[in-house]
Amino acid sequence: MSVARDPKIVVGLGEILWDLLPSGKQLGGAPANCAYHANALGAVGVVLSAVGNDALGHKIIDTLYQKGLATAHVSVLDDLDTGTVSVVLNVDGQATYTIHENVAWDQIPMNISTMHLAQSTAAVCFGSLAQRSEISRKSIRDFINNTASDCLCVFDINIRQESIPKEILSESLELATVLKLNDEELPYLAQVFDCDGDEKNQLQQLRSQFNLELVAYTRGAMGSIMLDADEVVEVSGGESIEVADTVGAGDAYTASLIINRLNGESLHIIAQRAHARASLVCTQSGGMPDV
Repeated sequence: MSVARDPKIVVGLGEILWDLLPSGKQLGGAPANCAYHANALGAVGVVLSAVGNDALGHKIIDTLYQKGLATAHVSVLDDLDTGTVSVVLNVDGQATYTIHENVAWDQIPMNISTMHLAQSTAAVCFGSLAQRSEISRKSIRDFINNTASDCLCVFDINIRQESIPKEILSESLELATVLKLNDEELPYLAQVFDCDGDEKNQLQQLRSQFNLELVAYTRGAMGSIMLDADEVVEVSGGESIEVADTVGAGDAYTASLIINRLNGESLHIIAQRAHARASLVCTQSGGMPDV
């Protein structure tokens, strides 16, 4: 018997952690940020991750609750610490990250409850970082393999390591229906998968090679490119905004993409709204600002 699927459930599957910013700690992790922004945009954002049974973990649970996000699928593990990331900002607000290893989200568990969640999920966002451990990697695979055939599966590659095994990249792209990447990540993927030509040609080659519905490519202040099998939409940047930091801007972009894709909007509208949402988040501090 199939489980009825709420078309508004958007799951952020992977790391949840504290970004240790110069101004203090902020709740983050790309999938968690995406779930937060999807929730703010009217969906039911769900974080699927793990924290330690420690003060930082308990604070994450409390903060998610305060921000209106469900906590039922954030596991609390006794033998691992809650994840943290040291963040350094340059003079332009661009962030660099030191991600600490062997933490709770490296061992995200799956159970009957999470499998039922998978069956009722309309969209799931996942990345490469949580797949650095085999336990969480398997959990991500199992979850996505249990979603409905029309679930929007967004691979936000989110490279934060020196390298990612080609096997993980290939498997993730085969699981995905949408790829989201930025201008630092495209050259890496193009090299791994032998894509040539200019940016648009490389993006089309990735889309075709992995039978993706859509590819979204962000270029910071230079705007973004979004394409599918039929259309290429380019959004120019250059608007004058006061940048607080860029933490979470890409995740807000992904969340907006998801919501508008689920709502059946045109590629042009999806691209414009995603860019606008990311720009708005750049004016705020941290990955989950009140916007």
